[in-house]
Amino acid sequence: MSGFVETLIDRFGPSVVTAGAESPEKYHHDWAGLAPVVPLALVRPRTTEEVSEIMAACHSEGVPVVPQGGLTGISGGAHPVARGIVLSLEKLDRIEGIDTDAGTLIAGAGVVLETAQEAARDKGLFLGIDIGSRGSCQLGGVLATNAGGNTVVRYGMARDHVLGLEVVLADGTVIDGMNTMLKNNAALDLKHLFIGTEGLLGIITRCVLRLHPLPPAKETAFVGCGGTSEVIGLLRTARETLGPMLSSFEVMWPSFFDIMSEGTGLGSPLAGKHGAYVIIEATGFDKEGTRTAVETLLEKAFEDGLVGDGVIANSVKEERALWAVRESPAEYERVLGPVIPFDVGIPIGKMDEAVTRIEAEVHALFPSARTLSYGHIGDSNLHVVINVPEAGQNQPEKEIKACVYGITRDLGGTVSAEHGIGAIKRDYLGYSRSADEIAVMRGIKQVMDPKGILNPGKSFDEGQAA
Repeated sequence: MSGFVETLIDRFGPSVVTAGAESPEKYHHDWAGLAPVVPLALVRPRTTEEVSEIMAACHSEGVPVVPQGGLTGISGGAHPVARGIVLSLEKLDRIEGIDTDAGTLIAGAGVVLETAQEAARDKGLFLGIDIGSRGSCQLGGVLATNAGGNTVVRYGMARDHVLGLEVVLADGTVIDGMNTMLKNNAALDLKHLFIGTEGLLGIITRCVLRLHPLPPAKETAFVGCGGTSEVIGLLRTARETLGPMLSSFEVMWPSFFDIMSEGTGLGSPLAGKHGAYVIIEATGFDKEGTRTAVETLLEKAFEDGLVGDGVIANSVKEERALWAVRESPAEYERVLGPVIPFDVGIPIGKMDEAVTRIEAEVHALFPSARTLSYGHIGDSNLHVVINVPEAGQNQPEKEIKACVYGITRDLGGTVSAEHGIGAIKRDYLGYSRSADEIAVMRGIKQVMDPKGILNPGKSFDEGQAA
C-alpha cells in the first residue's frame, strides 16, 4: 500500500497526507484506552471536495477509512486500523454563518463544540448541546456518535439539534442535505442514517444546527439527598416545579463524590455526608423568577424530606465550584489509576437497583475494587467507573464488563447511553439490540458501503478492526 500513500501525497501534498509512520502519535488512538495503532496514513482534507476525492480513491482500492474528530470518544469508535487511513476532519473548521432569524448555525465538521457555542452566544442565541469535552470535541464527532451530555434533560441528544447534513459516502458521492427548515417532510430524512452511526455509513463534513434563544438567567443548586429514591422524588418535583426551566439534573452517589472530592482536593459545598448528591440547573428569561422557582423547589423538597441540605450559587465562581467535582473525570488517572469506564442507560425506576447491584457485585468479585457511580439521571444515563488497585495496568476488564453489562441487560437497560458502541462494546451490542435489529443494520451497511471500508470492525459492522 506504500504506492497508494505516495499517490495521495503526490495529489494532495504533505500538508494533507502524512505517511502513517510519520504521523503524530495522538492520531493513533482515542480516549478508549486501546493500544495505539499506526495507520497506513493520516489524511487531513481541507474541503468537502477533497474528502470526496479521497474516499473515491480509497473505495477504488478497497482501503479502509477511519474518520476522526476531536478524539474524545471513550468507545474506540475513532481507533485506527493498521491497514487503513485515518481521515481527520479537523481542518473543516469554519463556521459559515448564523441566521438569527431562522435560529440556525452552519458549520464544518471540524469546528470545536465550544467554538460553536461561543459563536451562537455572541449572536444572543444558544446551542443546546453541552458535554464535558466541549473544548476539544468536534461537531462531526458529536453528531456521528449522537452525543448526550449535561443538558439532554431539557434539549435532547445531539440528534435533536440537527436540521441538515452534508455527507460523503464510501464511494465519494456527496449528499447535500443542508436543510435549514424546521419542517421538511419530503420523503426519507437521510440525515438520521449518519447521526449516531459512528462513521459506518458516511462521513459528515458540514452541518446545520438548530439554535435557541439564549436564556439570560441561570440558577444552580447543589443538594444532598438520603438516597436514590429521594433523588428520583426530587427529579419528579423539579420537573413539576421548574417545567421547561430544568436544564440539568446530575446525580453523584457517595462512591463517586467522596472519592473524587477528596482525591482532587475540591471538597464538598455541604456539611456532613449524604446518600446522594444532586446538581440542579435551571435556565429562564427572568432572573428573579428563575431564582424564585429554584428556591420554591428546594423549600418543597425540604418539606417533603427529599433533601437534607443544599446551597444555591450566588455567582459564576460559586456555580463553577458546585460543578467542579462532577466535571472531574479527567482526573481519574491521577486519583485512581487505570479505570474501566461504563456509559449505560437504566430505566429510572430501576436506577436504585442498578447502582446497588453493580457496586455490590463488583465488590464481591474484587473486594478492593473502587466502583464510582454518577450520571445524568434525568435522562436515564448512569456512568460507572471501576478500578481494582492491585491489578495495576492489567485491569480485569472481561470479568468486570460481564458483570456490569449483565446487570444492565437484566434490568432492561442499554450498554450505550451516549458514547456509542465503537470497538470496545461490539461484543455486547446483542445485550441491547435484537438479532433482527442488528441484521437490519448490517443490511443497510451493505447497501451504503458494499466494500466495507468505512470504520471496519466498529459497532454493528462484521469486519475486522485491525
